[in-house]
Amino acid sequence: MKSGLREAAAALRSGSLSARAYCQSALDCIRERDPQVRAWAALDARRALALADGCDARLELGRRSGKQPGALHGIPIGIKDIIDTADLPTQMGSAVFEGHRPARNAPLVDRLLEAGAYVLGKTVTTEFAFMHPGKTRNPWNPAHTPGGSSSGSAAAVAAGMVPGAIGTQTNGSVIRPAAFCGVVGFKPSFGLIPCAGTLQFSAALDQVGVFTRSVADAAALASVLAGGSSIAPDTDTDRDTGPAERAPRIAFIAHYPWNAAQADAAAQFQATLRRLAAAGASIGALHLPAAFDDARDVHGTIMVYEGARQHAPLQARHRALMSAALNAVIEQGLGILDADYARALNRAVELRAHALELFGQWDVIASLAAPDVAPARLDVTGDPSFCTLWSLAGSPALTLPTGLSAGGLPFGIQLAARTGADDALLRFARWCEQAIGYEHDPF
Repeated sequence: MKSGLREAAAALRSGSLSARAYCQSALDCIRERDPQVRAWAALDARRALALADGCDARLELGRRSGKQPGALHGIPIGIKDIIDTADLPTQMGSAVFEGHRPARNAPLVDRLLEAGAYVLGKTVTTEFAFMHPGKTRNPWNPAHTPGGSSSGSAAAVAAGMVPGAIGTQTNGSVIRPAAFCGVVGFKPSFGLIPCAGTLQFSAALDQVGVFTRSVADAAALASVLAGGSSIAPDTDTDRDTGPAERAPRIAFIAHYPWNAAQADAAAQFQATLRRLAAAGASIGALHLPAAFDDARDVHGTIMVYEGARQHAPLQARHRALMSAALNAVIEQGLGILDADYARALNRAVELRAHALELFGQWDVIASLAAPDVAPARLDVTGDPSFCTLWSLAGSPALTLPTGLSAGGLPFGIQLAARTGADDALLRFARWCEQAIGYEHDPF
């Protein structure tokens, strides 16, 4: 399935491609590649084909009545298995929820359906969207992690099984697996896409994001999920000022106070910045003020405190079905004092205000998405802390693939914009994508 989401949607809306044929191509790709990648938690081929047939029938009926098809007519989408779907199980990557069937769809799923898309299947998540890995492997090398927690969504798009997939991020669960798998991952500003109907870990931090193979496709998919008004579906035009052709002003963070990049990743990052500068971007270094030194600790306190109180009742009933990692973090979180949590929330408000000030004259801020390429391990999902600042700030963030390591694994660059500037981030990310010119596929 080589065509992008927008390209396929145009063909499907015109009738030059049938939804059934497109669905069958997706299923054929899954049949060929998923034994290695293992991206799917629940998939029923008969159901998927029946839904595709329904799309074709509605297109024909619409032609007769003069009704235009939806923006995503006939597009199959992968949905992370913590997001409720009424006609497929939602099992949260855990034996605790084995066979669980929600009574209704999450609102974001209904928005997909209203736009003419359908859920092809549920993609693998780490347990409770936390740290314990699922079965998914990296499409570039099955000995390496795909990242997490939205592991199946990133891998399914990278492997060409679907043109788009949905994930969630509490710390780095969209940006990091997208970078590890060599696709575009986009996390909009906090709250633009509803989290209702998803398994909650941290109400203050959980955010929905998308995986696609291009920035333009990410905008089209995120626009539908956000309700169509808060994110423009087209990255080519600024809704206020017309064509967006200006090269971006990019500040880069070479170092976070709580982590460090590996040498090869740092070299690739600098080479990417030189390429963007050669294409016309203004590039400058940004040194995080000391005010941000505690940002990772503040994020961790909020995440662990809220996650523990959310899931402690389940632990009381099902401890034996939970991993040691999840049990440990719940116990850690229950030990955090209410006063410390309150202080962390107050500090988060301060840090979000400081994050807005970082942008100043800059359109976007760039950094690595992770310290290195995907680790050669399957018992971990990789370090998420390069994503922590923007998850805590609620800022929109996006990762682009930039090239391959000597070992043949993707590198990614993370771009962020001030909260609410989602359209600007997408436009400038599209400019960067074209300047970088990344064209690689794991198969």
